[in-house]
Amino acid sequence: MTEVRTAQPAHASDVPGDGGGPVPASRGEEERLRRWRMVLGGGPADGTGYVPTGNDVAMDKALAALYGRGEGKDGRLKAGAERGAGLGGSAPSVARWLGDVRTYFPSSVVQVMQRDAIDRLGLAALLLEPEMLEAVEADVHLVGTLLSLNKAMPEETKETARAVVRKVVEELEKRLASRTRTALTGALDRSARISRPRHHDIDWNRTIAANLRHYLPEYRTIVPERLIGYGRASQAVKKEVVLCVDQSGSMAASVVYASVFGAVLASMRSLATRLVVFDTAVVDLTDQLEDPVDVLFGTQLGGGTDINRALAYCQSRITRPADTVVVLISDLYEGGIKDEMLKRVAAMKAAGVQFVTLLALSDEGAPSYDREHAAALAALGAPAFACTPDLFPDVMAAALEKGTIPIPEGAAA
Repeated sequence: MTEVRTAQPAHASDVPGDGGGPVPASRGEEERLRRWRMVLGGGPADGTGYVPTGNDVAMDKALAALYGRGEGKDGRLKAGAERGAGLGGSAPSVARWLGDVRTYFPSSVVQVMQRDAIDRLGLAALLLEPEMLEAVEADVHLVGTLLSLNKAMPEETKETARAVVRKVVEELEKRLASRTRTALTGALDRSARISRPRHHDIDWNRTIAANLRHYLPEYRTIVPERLIGYGRASQAVKKEVVLCVDQSGSMAASVVYASVFGAVLASMRSLATRLVVFDTAVVDLTDQLEDPVDVLFGTQLGGGTDINRALAYCQSRITRPADTVVVLISDLYEGGIKDEMLKRVAAMKAAGVQFVTLLALSDEGAPSYDREHAAALAALGAPAFACTPDLFPDVMAAALEKGTIPIPEGAAA
């Protein structure tokens, strides 16, 4: 979980035994015992013989409060049952704990510990208090939790929650926007081919491929009869993009990233971008794309899933199929009519729509998804795979150019 908790011994003999542990022979060995002690949590059976001192005492208490094992009266996991620690149920004790972990652990570890606290200890309700929100380390997962609590959130907390969400969104935009615009602008320019290009606008790879039959062996050269060039930049709309996003609870991180990317795409004049979110109902949030925070608070995480109904809506809004890219972001656990969903995708593909399915748009690793539906979509020529935010610009660029989609190895259905 942390640097302390993930340290691994070099070999089996490095694991402390049951006899109180060896006397450290070097600083490296002492550090190894220290880490094992923090992993095991102390007690007579940990076998390290290491006694925490200084900051290690506070770190150990913070870890024990969250990862101490045991059950409360209701059968739920309760922190610190074996060691008398725990966060308790009060906001002040949780706020103190948050302050401790932010003091003694790096930001990336703090985010993991916060997530674990919410999952293991049922602390989501405490996030409805403004002072708690001001104490947490904001990240994508926290935003997903806040969105799931949106309807239960009192008015005095909503402004604080929006500020937390806006901070995360702005950080994501700063990280992703520039590269996305660059990749997509290049793809849009390359997709607008012209037959009488200026010399510096010639696409030499495509020109050579189109004129191979004019190869002159005696001169070892090609005499091109037809030049293919890149289109020059234009303010006119060249392509249309439809982001169709599953807002079921398991897709929280994907919803956050899709909202940010939707805002970035909408800022490009040569793209007409539509953002549609769905569960068993369909909501078009296109008119809110200027502000991804408004988009996020317009979603409703949780509920069922009707992909067919969402795709029917998207299909009805397509006016230029040959110039349209539809990106379905869903784990494909369909609650609607499976056969109709597949027929709809096939119809869009036949009309010329570029169709891509992202099983997740996040950094969370391999997602859970409906493998049967994913395989059926792939068989229709609509690749289904998990995508990281850093890969998304390349995926969109390839789709806009009608090129080969860059699917990570092992990520496809």
